[in-house]
Amino acid sequence: MTKLKILVVEDEIIIAKDLQYILIDLGYNVPYIVSSGEEAIKIAKAIKPDLTIMDIKLSGELDGIEAAMQIHKSLDIPTIFLTAYNDLETSERLKEAEPSGYITKPVDGIELSVIIKNALSIN
Repeated sequence: MTKLKILVVEDEIIIAKDLQYILIDLGYNVPYIVSSGEEAIKIAKAIKPDLTIMDIKLSGELDGIEAAMQIHKSLDIPTIFLTAYNDLETSERLKEAEPSGYITKPVDGIELSVIIKNALSIN
């Protein structure tokens, strides 16, 4: 069975590496970690992951919401948003991106596993 590819987009390296280890422990392939929306779009087009896990606040010109919308529009790849923020304005913008789920920091492996399975319709 081929491992599903997940692209991690997070500009805080400690959080990104922790997330990568959790995902690998859950049996997923994490070929890249990128830190900006621009990089996320470029790598997503190159590797066509099954899912992206995207921080909302990123370095670079594009935030995670805008990057996810562009990836979803051009590649139809679902996104789970990762955030430390849970305010009304962010929630409204998230709806525009048609998220497949979201999780708050710090990430809990069990919760993440459930969200991924729901996003990818895995039993």
